Amino acid sequence: MTVWLVPPAFECPFPLQPRVPGITRWTWNKKDKKGVSPVESAFVAGATGYVGRHVVLELCRCGLETVAHVRPDSPRLEHWRGLFKRQGATVDCTPWSERPMEATMKRLEPGMVFALLGTTRKRVRADAERGVDSSYQAVDYGLTSILLHACKGAAHKPRFVYLSSLGAGPRSRNTYLKVRWRVEQELESSGLPYTIARPAIITGKDREEMRPAEIFGACLGDSLLGLARGLGGNNLSRRYRSTDATTLARALVKLARDPLAEGRVVLSEDLRP
Repeated sequence: MTVWLVPPAFECPFPLQPRVPGITRWTWNKKDKKGVSPVESAFVAGATGYVGRHVVLELCRCGLETVAHVRPDSPRLEHWRGLFKRQGATVDCTPWSERPMEATMKRLEPGMVFALLGTTRKRVRADAERGVDSSYQAVDYGLTSILLHACKGAAHKPRFVYLSSLGAGPRSRNTYLKVRWRVEQELESSGLPYTIARPAIITGKDREEMRPAEIFGACLGDSLLGLARGLGGNNLSRRYRSTDATTLARALVKLARDPLAEGRVVLSEDLRP
């Protein structure tokens, strides 16, 4: 388990990089000729989602050059432009097609790419009525696959940070988890440097889209896990209790910048302080 040397509430005023885990000494990153270290620039796909918004904010707080991707046909495009600009990020509207996205990766050369894409059952049903395919296969897998192949085609290979889910695995029967496992397998064989995060339920009071069932499940689950912890099930509690987006975003950004996190699948207990 990675030992974080910066407390979770710390807001980075400048980019830091750990030298050795467990050692409280830090060092500045070396910068390239343009004055920006390649690893200190980030591209966020799924920036308008719940976790994506928090990741963009955390990257900007840490002083990283941040590009937030918003689909060009978004009905709230101007809203997102204004929001991300105020936070210090640049908005990119590359269409979701492999060649344009590969050209964007070659142009921007980000040091890290966050794949935080996902849909919901409610959105799938609503879009299906309009004849639009926004299924898990089309969004969670399809768009992530486009991004993955675009990064593979770029000269500079960024660290690919993929937000998967606890429960993803070869025996998963749930469609959502099957898709996440499929992406994990393609990422691991892609040749790209990567980090995979598998949080449990992600919830929070600041979520715009209300999900009563998810909130109820998180509250009930956390209560039962608290009881289990009191009976000696501490490991079970740490793994399965819910995570809020702020905590998860901080963990994802730290993992993306940690050379020791490359090639790791990080479970929910290591995504919290």
